[in-house]
Amino acid sequence: MDMIALQSGSNGNCIYVEADGVRLLFDAGISGRQAEQRLAAHGRDIRDVDALVISHDHRDHASCLGIYQRKYGFPVHVTRKTLVICRSKHNLGQVQDVRHYTAGASLKFGTVTVETIPTPHDGVDGVAFVVDDGRRRLGILTDLGHVFAALHDVITSLDAVLLESNYDPDMLAEGWYPEPLKRRIQGRRGHLANSEAAQLLRTSASPRLQWVFLGHLSEENNHPALALRAHREILGDQMPLFLASRDAATDVLECEGLTARGLCHARSLPQERRTRPTSVLNENPPTASGTTANSCQPHGNYLEQCAYGLGLSRFLDSGLVEVVEKRLHL
Repeated sequence: MDMIALQSGSNGNCIYVEADGVRLLFDAGISGRQAEQRLAAHGRDIRDVDALVISHDHRDHASCLGIYQRKYGFPVHVTRKTLVICRSKHNLGQVQDVRHYTAGASLKFGTVTVETIPTPHDGVDGVAFVVDDGRRRLGILTDLGHVFAALHDVITSLDAVLLESNYDPDMLAEGWYPEPLKRRIQGRRGHLANSEAAQLLRTSASPRLQWVFLGHLSEENNHPALALRAHREILGDQMPLFLASRDAATDVLECEGLTARGLCHARSLPQERRTRPTSVLNENPPTASGTTANSCQPHGNYLEQCAYGLGLSRFLDSGLVEVVEKRLHL
């Protein structure tokens, strides 16, 4: 089972999963051209996709579903309530091939099952997903609202997961968002903080969980270094962690079945990039030459190199570096 996060964040979401010859897209919050080009860069043709599955009505997940269906011809699977709201909020245009599902139902695509998990997020009739090909189970768990009871069993059952790690509480508290929006994000219908996502993994992940992709990071209220630090402080160093980008596709990650942790492959990375530490907060971060430094360097070069290794250098404008250095006590 392969996964590519074509983009993950409040500016747009689209996830590609391939298993047993079945090719699926989850959400359509980026343009058709972006999705097509990013898949092509990994040797995939978007016209080979079997179906698009929509999680909920928010713009960053559903605004381009009509374009995808008209341009590429695959069916759109969406709940009735979600589609009604999408038509009222977004300019979807004509959508010819719609397959309705009920939140909580399982969808069948050949040998692959997609379980839909109702969430308390403030979308209408929203769901998260588990993709199951009979040997491996991949979770696509974003826009969750809060850590609701069913999440624990879901996490325990997974071989790999894309999990939202949306905000750092201090950055949110100190940021410019108006108070009602801050309350919405932190509320029971909002998003998971870094520490909430990490605690969920600590309490519920089983030994079968091979890797975690942290997704849906807030641009204004989070930073990759802060997200990874929160997870490392709670999970330790054993869990392979990756970051989904707000602006670009990730590498191809492969989930290899019902075995022990560690069978993850970022297959499109050159070998020297594959073996770099996944945490930007390792005691001995890589230097610009690719070698290992003797100690953490305190300022921009360290953060820039860490971000470069993760394809996240755009996060490091001077304002964010200052905030992150303050939060990390660098």
